[in-house]
Amino acid sequence: MCGICGEINFDGSETSERRLQAMTAAMERRGPDGAGIFQRGSVGFGHRRLMVIDPTEAGAQPFVVPELGLSLVFNGCIYNYPELRQELEAAGHSFRSTSDTEVVLRAWAEWGPAAVERFAGMFAFAVHDWASGAVTLVRDRFGIKPLYYTETGKGLRFASTLRALLAGGDVDLTLDRVALHHYMTWHAVVPPPRTLLQAVRKLPPATIRRYAPDGSHSDTVYWTASFLRSPEDEARPMEEWRERVLEALRIAVRRRMVSDVPVGVLLSGGVDSSLIVGLLAEEGQRGLATYSIGFEEAKGEKGDEFRYSDLIARHYETDHHKIFIPSDEMRANLPATIAAMSEPMVSYDNIGFFLLSREVSKTIKVVQSGQGADEVFGGYDWYPPLAGSADPVTDYAAAFFDRSHARLAQHLSPDYLADKDESLAFVTHHFGLPGADDPVDKALRLDTNVMLVDDPVKRVDNMTMSWGLEARVPFLDHELVELAGRIPARHKLAQGGKGVLKEAARQVIAAEVIDRPKGYFPVPALKYIDGPYLEMVRDTLTSDSARSRGIFRPEYLEQLFAAPADHITRLRGSELWQAAVLEMWLQDIEA
Repeated sequence: MCGICGEINFDGSETSERRLQAMTAAMERRGPDGAGIFQRGSVGFGHRRLMVIDPTEAGAQPFVVPELGLSLVFNGCIYNYPELRQELEAAGHSFRSTSDTEVVLRAWAEWGPAAVERFAGMFAFAVHDWASGAVTLVRDRFGIKPLYYTETGKGLRFASTLRALLAGGDVDLTLDRVALHHYMTWHAVVPPPRTLLQAVRKLPPATIRRYAPDGSHSDTVYWTASFLRSPEDEARPMEEWRERVLEALRIAVRRRMVSDVPVGVLLSGGVDSSLIVGLLAEEGQRGLATYSIGFEEAKGEKGDEFRYSDLIARHYETDHHKIFIPSDEMRANLPATIAAMSEPMVSYDNIGFFLLSREVSKTIKVVQSGQGADEVFGGYDWYPPLAGSADPVTDYAAAFFDRSHARLAQHLSPDYLADKDESLAFVTHHFGLPGADDPVDKALRLDTNVMLVDDPVKRVDNMTMSWGLEARVPFLDHELVELAGRIPARHKLAQGGKGVLKEAARQVIAAEVIDRPKGYFPVPALKYIDGPYLEMVRDTLTSDSARSRGIFRPEYLEQLFAAPADHITRLRGSELWQAAVLEMWLQDIEA
């Protein structure tokens, strides 16, 4: 797990070492164990390294093999790299390291872009073919690893973080009104390729983009999730699906143990992370390091779920670390949390993951985490109303969207309002794509391939990597997701959601954890903003910078300041916090 960046000049001019150094330095926290730069004419790569596999200099990057005429920068982990290495050795390749990075490069040399379909893992990488001059950018199937880019007058720059691109200089900070519409409507989800900045884009998941030396490029989408199923799948009983899911999840968890350093678990106490711990115990893991976090309560709402995480930790005798964050400490770390965001994100989980990652990184470098289970197995409360829906787009928007286009027009200044309801148009288009006929399947596909990528997955990557911590997500194993897509929606919606996953979990962990009320990362102080938190966000939104920018209508902000608790979105989010995070993020990138 690392940070990558690069510069490509399409006019043939040499790349800038100064710019590459600046972009690489901006990602130091993603890769605190080493750094490197490699330039060859009009292409230059930079890398920050977190040593997880082959923690020797043999695995340092950029990885260059002159005899193959290839150079590579790679971020992520290929879990099946030992098997691929054996196959490549049988084909005649000799390795100088034991890293998965070298496996990626030699697999590319052997199979070309088709190699990507063989990779089980999370990854973003760039490879330069010296003979053709082409540079190819690749992102994993679920966008677990980020890849941002900006087009310059004569070329292109890319990086693992948006801020690294800004460190390279000369990036226009003009806001993208369509992206702003998504941010304000779709609970801060901004689908690729857009970001909130017009000048910065992100490579979509499951995409291979090849740039020719003249700057022309072509995209190949190498994987798509299918929700089509055979008559046999439709008739298959819950018990059989349960066993198939359990076996696929066992494989997914086992794969993510590959490492040359210890692997722990972020244990919230919910069914997803608890099941990961249980499956690792089945694999013979003893003394597994587990970590939970809690916050002060507010307005009578509890700020932790230690009761459930303690239960799992005791049962499996894990080396459990329980972290409690006082309100003052949380508030003091909010600016650093905002600074860790490549894009503004409103979920309260951000501060939780940021501070949890800080503590976890003191003792371990790699963890498994439960993100993705709700999107893959139907755990959210907006899925049941879609069952049999005659108008799934409207029903999805009614359950998920923070506000309608008409309300957004009352909140944003006219200069920042998109010309049409961009978010509803995006959902309508996505729901209309072939490959998912059932309304619930349409929503699951959208959430797994878009919402998940640009909310929970992005949040976990940004917050963990800001402390040099690698997070692995077994519920996004692509073979597990392919299996889940074949399961009829009724089995997922059973038992209040995630029915088939809960049935699988019953074979492993205690029913008390499975049948508990659905939880989330509770940070009540950011939901019920008052006292010093209200002062902080008021100062931000009434600052000279915010007034000059003028994104929000003044009368709307006054309503939020007067009664923050009266303006809570459908997803239990604070409208005031949503506005404040956006402005804090903009002020931070301008600093």
